[in-house]
Amino acid sequence: MDIKKRVDELKEEIINIRREFHMYPELSENEIETEKRICKYLDAWGIEYEKNIAETGVVAIIRGGKSGKTIGARADIDALPINEENGLEFKSKNQGVMHACGHDVHTAIHLGVAKVFKEMQDELEGNVKIFFQPAEETVGGAQRMIDEGVLENPKVDNVVGLHVEESLKVGEILIKKDKVNAATNEVIITIKGSAGHAAYPENAVDSIVIAGNIIMSLQILISRNISPLNPIVLTLGKINGGTKNNVIAGEVTISGTLRTLDQYTRNFAKNRIREICTGIASTYGGHCEVEFPIPGAFEPLINDGEVVDIIVEESEKILGSHNIKWKELPSMGGDDFAFFTKEVPSAYYFLGSGHNIPAHSERFLIDENCIPIGMEIQINTILRLLKK
Repeated sequence: MDIKKRVDELKEEIINIRREFHMYPELSENEIETEKRICKYLDAWGIEYEKNIAETGVVAIIRGGKSGKTIGARADIDALPINEENGLEFKSKNQGVMHACGHDVHTAIHLGVAKVFKEMQDELEGNVKIFFQPAEETVGGAQRMIDEGVLENPKVDNVVGLHVEESLKVGEILIKKDKVNAATNEVIITIKGSAGHAAYPENAVDSIVIAGNIIMSLQILISRNISPLNPIVLTLGKINGGTKNNVIAGEVTISGTLRTLDQYTRNFAKNRIREICTGIASTYGGHCEVEFPIPGAFEPLINDGEVVDIIVEESEKILGSHNIKWKELPSMGGDDFAFFTKEVPSAYYFLGSGHNIPAHSERFLIDENCIPIGMEIQINTILRLLKK
């Protein structure tokens, strides 16, 4: 099959599919109608699939006519709690929910990829699995899908993923070997003192005072406990405590995120946060509990060098070497594609989508000309990996 020609023929159809998904976005763990729409197209094209994976995920599989490896591709499908302010004809019809991170594009691209592979099924040397994954924005649907066996039967050898990137022009990609995204952990700090009358502080233990000291002291973790050459971010984004202006607060809750690039630093930082918080609380006569909830805790995303090389080689054939941009430093943001990279040699890259309007913004836009490019890169990369 002439892949480029077939992708060009499918361009309008896949763009219209993207617009349909854009009009009906759904939040993480609630992608019920999104799942039905994915299955509708897979049914129409005669593609085998399993649904209700991680509740609302779908795994499509194209079994090749010839034996070989199995390669996977990931498309995240969830949207964000944002009210769209674009004047598009296909603007979100679900009030307060928007595809503001391009997951509608990822879904459409990979439906197109599935359709092309179905059409060339008889000549395919091996199998292709497409993971339509829920809950990337919250609890990490990738791990849930893996736990339910998507990398088995048949066993997946590699996974490739992409994400639209608004800072890149259409026709460019950005890629990096080794560390790409940080491990992320939610941090919840609960400080318990003893409530009392504001006029008699000697009879109470002020949890707000303890909280203030903890917030400032945790900066020691970054500035004095870890090398300045080792990136780490601790952001405390929310604090809640107290009941009235003349009552000494008995309890305060602080929550935030910890971001690291390796397991040693991650474990060290978690232990040090506990030590600082419990030590300060005890000093002031209070008590402190520190939690790092498992849901939403992402692994560091580590790209496999050999898979990256194949993505780059295939992208150069399509875009030219001058349009392949190398990412110098890892991002401290997280992506649960990291769970795939932890299990099998995999790689993830950024697809230029233009407009330069930030993701997670109510005015986020993409240039739909990136869709056939993403399809062609994914198809050619998967074909190379099958033959590797």
